[in-house]
Amino acid sequence: MRKLVRGAVAACLALPLFLASAPSAQAAPDPLAATSGFYADPNSSPAAWVAANPGDGRASAIRDSIANVPAARWFGSWSGDIGSATGSFTGAAASANKLPILVAYNMYGRDACGGQSSGGAASPSEYASWIGAFASGIGSRPAVVILEPDSLGDYSCMSQDKINERQNMLINALSQFKSKSPNAWVYLDAGNPGWIDASTMAEHLNAAGLSNARGFALNVSNYFPTSQNASYAGSVNQVLSQRHGYSKPFVVDTSRNGNGSNGEWCNPAGRKIGTPTQEGGDGAEMLLWIKTPGESDGDCGVGSGSSAGQFLPEVAYKMIYGY
Repeated sequence: MRKLVRGAVAACLALPLFLASAPSAQAAPDPLAATSGFYADPNSSPAAWVAANPGDGRASAIRDSIANVPAARWFGSWSGDIGSATGSFTGAAASANKLPILVAYNMYGRDACGGQSSGGAASPSEYASWIGAFASGIGSRPAVVILEPDSLGDYSCMSQDKINERQNMLINALSQFKSKSPNAWVYLDAGNPGWIDASTMAEHLNAAGLSNARGFALNVSNYFPTSQNASYAGSVNQVLSQRHGYSKPFVVDTSRNGNGSNGEWCNPAGRKIGTPTQEGGDGAEMLLWIKTPGESDGDCGVGSGSSAGQFLPEVAYKMIYGY
């Protein structure tokens, strides 16, 4: 998941990030204005660990620095009835007048070229039903949705038919959100600055229906500094503007980028939590904790022996201090 590739990344230019607006852009009311801050999930994996281990010497630091910070909840095959799951989560946030962050992670053929996070729906039609129910569960409530991390970063093992199939799944998903959850801002995942060049990513995004999304998300489950992501976003938007006549807002996952990247993507040592979830920063529309600090990337690095998504308290604790 979140692979790095060798080779030069396209030079990043300092450019206006909203050069034009796509005529078909998702026209949703501002969920930021409709709520009073972001939702901190009381049932997140770090919150659950703290509740179960109150006497652990690491518990107070993990509670204050991670569990209490608003972050995304990921939804996939483990979520049970997906409409009920997204409805319950966004309903709890609405009751608190807070803005929830959701990640849809169940695409058919997910992480096909990486493998650490493979899985997802059993077919494109099953995914279409699942994502439609996901959107219906949100309904008219305000929300932020990150759509399918890993989906556009690596096509190296895929045939053109499989690529087209994936793009069509995302196009349909965006249509579902637009009709069924009109007050949600949906961001297509766009990898990170170390994965593929900005020009290629711009084409992947456009072909997957970006014009019908709020924007794109960067650095999900990765470690690149926010400023580097902002420069990459500028390059993506330049290509979109020049070739397709529009540009888009972007958001950055800052959950684990406090020490930047050391070139590794899978549970590298010495990483640190970054800027807490907030509106704006370095040109981004929002800085969000999308990947929960302390949750494993897979059986690798400092998470050796773990599975992707498993909460590792020692990793979380060290990430608070950056060692």
